[in-house]
This record gives sequence, structure tokens and C-alpha cells, in this order.
Amino acid sequence: MPHFEVPERNRGHARRMRNALPESELRFWNAVRAHRLQGLSFRRQMPIAGYIVDFACQQHQLVVEIDGESHSHDQQIERDGLRDRKLTELGWTVLRITNEDVLHRLDEVCTHILRLIGESHP
Repeated sequence: MPHFEVPERNRGHARRMRNALPESELRFWNAVRAHRLQGLSFRRQMPIAGYIVDFACQQHQLVVEIDGESHSHDQQIERDGLRDRKLTELGWTVLRITNEDVLHRLDEVCTHILRLIGESHP
């Protein structure tokens, strides 16, 4: 897996973001941290290619983005699409999940992640 130089500004921003997770991201993190989801290793607020992704499972090159309401605005949708295309070009699979799904259907979200990983890495 290629290593990307991470500017100190981005590294500091990612560190601050890890210390101030919204409720939906905290719930997801508590479900997957410490290999709790079938032994998968996730990192939170991980810098990749100039972006800071919400969660990443490096072993399976899976990015999990947990999106709030602001991600439904036209400009944000466009920025998210550009970011997703760049990450996909680098070999990552990007899964976007809503806050609502994490807060009310966390088991289904985890099952979907396992299914997605199983399909891409049988």
C-alpha cells in the first residue's frame, strides 16, 4: 500500500477530529475499535492522499464515511463525489453511511460492511 506524506497541518487536524467525534461516529467507533468487528482493524480520522477519512480498514482498503445532513447539499455532494473518485482511483472502496443508519441500525451497518468485504475479498 502506498504511503502518502501527510502535511503537519492535516495531521494536527486529524488528531483534533479524533478527540471530538460526533455521536454517530463515536457509536460506530465503539462497535469496530480494537478488532471488535470480526477481527477487522479500523483507524479513525485517517489521512489518505490529502483527505482525512472518517474510518479506514487498511487491510481491505475500505473507507467508511459517516455523513450528516450537510452531505445532502449540492456543493457537498459534488465535493464528496470528487473525493470518492480520487480514493477509488487509489484502490479504496468508499462506503457512505448516514448518521441515521449508524444511530438506529448499527447492526445492519456492520453486517453490510462484512458482506462488502466478503464480496471484494472472498
